[in-house]
Amino acid sequence: MTCNDIILMAKEAGFHLFHYSDKDPLLCEAWGDEIHLQRFAALVAAAEREACATVCDGKVDAEYATGKVDHNEMSWSQACAIAIRDRGQHV
Repeated sequence: MTCNDIILMAKEAGFHLFHYSDKDPLLCEAWGDEIHLQRFAALVAAAEREACATVCDGKVDAEYATGKVDHNEMSWSQACAIAIRDRGQHV
């Protein structure tokens, strides 16, 4: 997750951003309340869950790429990706 990603999530969560410099968009201050903070935390958690699930998906793709598919390992990787993504449904 990049600094730009974080700023975009803060804006999406409803934080009001004041930029100190036109040359450096990362130099800013954010104003918000508890609701904005909760939304921001949910966005960050969702992005991290998806990044982790994508790593699992990559393991499945790597299995296919080698031509030596271990269906047991592949099933575990797929199950992990599904379980990680599912965590977002129980928040």
